[in-house]
Amino acid sequence: MKKTILLAAVAACLFATNVFAQKIKGSDTCLPLTQTEAENFMNKNKAAKITVTGGGSGVGISALLEGTTDIAMASRKMKFDERMKLQEAGKKTKEEVIAYDALAVVVHPSNRVSNLTREQLEGIFTGKIKNWKEVGGADMKIVAYSRETSSGTYEFFKESVLKNKNYMNGILSMPATGAIIQSVSQTKGAIGYVGLAYLNREVKPIHVSYDAGKSYVEPSAENARNKTYPIVRPLFYYYETKNASKVRPFIDYVMSAEGQATVKQVGYIPVK
Repeated sequence: MKKTILLAAVAACLFATNVFAQKIKGSDTCLPLTQTEAENFMNKNKAAKITVTGGGSGVGISALLEGTTDIAMASRKMKFDERMKLQEAGKKTKEEVIAYDALAVVVHPSNRVSNLTREQLEGIFTGKIKNWKEVGGADMKIVAYSRETSSGTYEFFKESVLKNKNYMNGILSMPATGAIIQSVSQTKGAIGYVGLAYLNREVKPIHVSYDAGKSYVEPSAENARNKTYPIVRPLFYYYETKNASKVRPFIDYVMSAEGQATVKQVGYIPVK
């Protein structure tokens, strides 16, 4: 009888470990949200242990392929070649949209430029516009910062703002969103782009026009929700379908009313 009870206890322990010990990796945009959601989930489920790390969407998806993460965070859809690699490895994946995010263009607080059109942003980040005086600012060299190529934010900005044109040669690539905030806050001629939740008083958000300057809209959660702000994208979790029983408790929590309230609180746009 004692042996049966012991085996049952061991099985229960292994089940709890399987369900609650999870690794989540990927998008720096998703990072602050997932960290908060994980903390709240662990407070409600004392047996849970969730570790969350960034590195970029591509890094998260590569980790999913390598089997070193349970959930890959991504601020872009999985690419065709990534899907093929997973498929070739015999890994069937599931996609979940967990929130939406507005991408904010930021400059140094002292910069007198407040409004830019999509076309002007394209000119700046492709290197055609090199001085702030060309867009109504001071006679000062533009210093453009970008995320690394493994970043989903890099991909989305290129697709939405640059219309798939290449970034300028020599653009300053940053390994994380926080590094862009820091660099822009310390460089008077700087410009960069960050997820909405990263905005703070150390940088100035630009009002953006996608209608050739007829109207300029401030990046905010409210403007993203009412669809007046144009640079909005979904945020994803990817996981292997065979691990659904392991990861779904956490994902279901993120998608619950409480989890989606956290989405709004952190500064993103809820799915529900």
